[in-house]
Amino acid sequence: MGFLGRDIISIGDLSRSEIDEVLRSARRLIPVAEGSRRSDVLRGQLLALGFFEPSTRTRLSFETAMLRLGGQVITIADPLSSSVAKGETLSDTVRMLSSYADALVIRHPNEGASRLAAQVSDKPVINAGDGAGQHPTQTLLDLATMQERFETLHGLKVVLMGDLRYGRTVHSLARALALFGTELVLASPPTLRMPESVRRELDQSGIRVTEESELGRAVRDADVLYVTRIQKERFGDLAEYARVSASYRLDPSLLGQVKPKFIVMHPLPRVAEIPPEVDSSPHAAYFRQAFLAVPVRMALLSLILTGKVPVPGRG
Repeated sequence: MGFLGRDIISIGDLSRSEIDEVLRSARRLIPVAEGSRRSDVLRGQLLALGFFEPSTRTRLSFETAMLRLGGQVITIADPLSSSVAKGETLSDTVRMLSSYADALVIRHPNEGASRLAAQVSDKPVINAGDGAGQHPTQTLLDLATMQERFETLHGLKVVLMGDLRYGRTVHSLARALALFGTELVLASPPTLRMPESVRRELDQSGIRVTEESELGRAVRDADVLYVTRIQKERFGDLAEYARVSASYRLDPSLLGQVKPKFIVMHPLPRVAEIPPEVDSSPHAAYFRQAFLAVPVRMALLSLILTGKVPVPGRG
């Protein structure tokens, strides 16, 4: 159906061939994201960012993507400094933003907020994370990171570790990886297991999904370890949080038994689940993952706002 003017609320809004198109386009735009080549394909276009919960990488990478392509950005970065603090509804805020801009990016603590925004906006809406729901553009950059390392997504074995219940990044990612026939291993505390609704979808997709409580066994023949933060705010008992979070940290010694091309990914921010000594390992891919957010979001913005991806000019 093409990308021009489309809302991207769920990774399910994209077919496998459309995901492939975004990833191909993002690879072409890496030199623009790095600043070594130029493009002004979005000159005259204005992107509105409505961020109603904290964000660093998502907000700044969308801003960077738009600016690198010659566009401009307006932002609600702190809802307390906007009319939301006066009681303005999300619907009214979205209607206002859509009257100012050519596309909207919405991040909100409530699941379903971005879909509501798409219903009331007359401009395309991109979901930048809605509560425990989905985060489709994070999934696209996660896929780009895996594809860059392995050249393909087919046949990979991916371990998803940490908070699989509330971690919206893994909900979207698991659904997308199922499209490519990826084998999944789920490693989480019993109270933070993957939601049954997502697990049913994975089972129906026909891919192999297993659960493994012992991380050493899980990573031994895996290609990717995708780590998520155990969220302290989900625990009423701090002693239980301390026990669980200590059990789901990456021991650097485990990297001595993994495949040569094995990578560790994390949507960030991290707390203590990946110790700093892993950063210098050739297996650490999370900072490259954060950079790839820019070309991926550049590709998606170009497709939604112009229907095509630019051919980068010379620097």
